[in-house]
Amino acid sequence: MTDTRQERATIVGGRGAMGRFFAERLQGCGLEVRALDKPLGEEEAAEHLPGSDLVLLAVPSHVVTEVLDRLEGHLSPESVLADICSVKVEPLQRMLASHSGPVVGTHPLFGPDPEPGTALRVALSPGRDEQAGEWVRDLLHRAGLTPFDAEAREHDRAMAFLQGLNFATTTAYLAAASHDASISKYLTPSFQRRLDAARKMLNEDAELFQTLFESNPYSQEAVRCYRSYLGLAAGGELDLLLNRACWWWNGNNDPGGDL
Repeated sequence: MTDTRQERATIVGGRGAMGRFFAERLQGCGLEVRALDKPLGEEEAAEHLPGSDLVLLAVPSHVVTEVLDRLEGHLSPESVLADICSVKVEPLQRMLASHSGPVVGTHPLFGPDPEPGTALRVALSPGRDEQAGEWVRDLLHRAGLTPFDAEAREHDRAMAFLQGLNFATTTAYLAAASHDASISKYLTPSFQRRLDAARKMLNEDAELFQTLFESNPYSQEAVRCYRSYLGLAAGGELDLLLNRACWWWNGNNDPGGDL
């Protein structure tokens, strides 16, 4: 990775939305990029994988094992194997078990068509080979992205709240609010804004978010935490809940320990 030849990347899942995003970004910073996608054949893998500096898995976490099985025997020992899954613990474990060479976990915290001004932040989780991790960090910087260090378990706990719990509680809330059809004639602007915000997640992306919830090992832990706060609401402890909730706008200071 330090010689003068053109660096090469192979993106598995390269015809998907995020695969195309990374292909464009990596090509823009000088890499030769090849894309593999389903059906992933033996001949195609044998042709494109050997000699790749980076093999990037742009596939859902629940198919990582199946994809790695198809890549077995075709990865060069020096190739950096990386993923862009929204969970990190299990994909990292599977990549480390499948590949003896460098392994790096990444998670772009944005979608394939980010709005102008979106912070293009990428969580970067170490796997194997610190030097390879620094190369991936530099590569992401060159591609116009902003990588930051993310321990895998810490990352998954955060995503359990930011993705999984958001999906589960929004679904439960709107399901509960639909129990009486007459409620629709009383909609307030604030409720309508919540409906508008949830529309795409529940009508277009529900399968994706359900998969993310099920694949994250900390999803149920997040649900139990949320349930404890609902218990406070049921007991009338709204002042305590408001104090906790305003943490988001009060400088993210410690709200005062566990419940």
